[in-house]
Amino acid sequence: MVKFLAQRVILSLFVVLAVTLIVAFAIRLTGDPALMLTQGAGSITEADLARIRAALGLNQPFFVQYANFLKGFITLDLGKSFLGGTPVATLVGKALPATLLLALSSLALSIILSIPLGIAAAVKKGKWADQAIRVLSLLGLSFPNFWLAMMMVLLFSITLRWLPPSGMEGILSFIMPTLTMGIILTATNVRLVRTTMLETLQSQFVMVARAKGLSERVVLYKHALRNGAIPLITYFGLQFGGLLGGIVVVERVFNWPGMGTLAFDAVAARDYPVLQSVICILSLLIVGVNLLVDIAYGIVDPRIRRD
Repeated sequence: MVKFLAQRVILSLFVVLAVTLIVAFAIRLTGDPALMLTQGAGSITEADLARIRAALGLNQPFFVQYANFLKGFITLDLGKSFLGGTPVATLVGKALPATLLLALSSLALSIILSIPLGIAAAVKKGKWADQAIRVLSLLGLSFPNFWLAMMMVLLFSITLRWLPPSGMEGILSFIMPTLTMGIILTATNVRLVRTTMLETLQSQFVMVARAKGLSERVVLYKHALRNGAIPLITYFGLQFGGLLGGIVVVERVFNWPGMGTLAFDAVAARDYPVLQSVICILSLLIVGVNLLVDIAYGIVDPRIRRD
């Protein structure tokens, strides 16, 4: 197990390096931060722009800039934002908890809803309950997340005035963003749980468990669900990684102060230190989740651990 974990950690570090290198190169193709900072400042000479680039460290070769970023990241010195000079660590320290809370709450809601609904659809295969659950999941898959987010704001904030329309102010602010992401995730997860359980329920060990007189609840949740959990764990882990990277649309609609909003603003402002730090941290979190998924395989199925 130790050798396996060491190999995965080394591979993960190479993935993070590749991602940050690509992002660092790509963002420099989008424009000059010095021009962005001097917009509306009147007549600016090329000498003025050169002084700004030198102050920001942009006059150095690309790989020197990238090496300085990596050195600062390893030593936890993320530098300062080009806009206002705020330490990047301060910006990330405020945005990261907000994104993690939203992603975890959305995924938890999805798991809580999708597992019992998926099992019910598998057990009641072909009956009205199965058909209703499948229709609801299909509707959920048809909703774009930005459209669902705007409809929730229109209904719960503008029409009913039950929930705040945006921001992160108290527990009520979590409800609409969590529901938006949770509903869309549940629509996919229900279908996956149903398919997995249909295959598992036809296995011989399930018939043996029922022949022993075990209750249907024990058969479904302790035997069938656990033995079919490997693809579910894999997909839930991938979903969490996707949430971290793709939650920017929902954060923008609800003005959620998370990593997606921070990255979006950094791209618009050509703020290299902020964007590179955000991408690097999110990459580390995603590969970390994938590593935890691999460890969870051995916990759920001891045969994998022995292999």
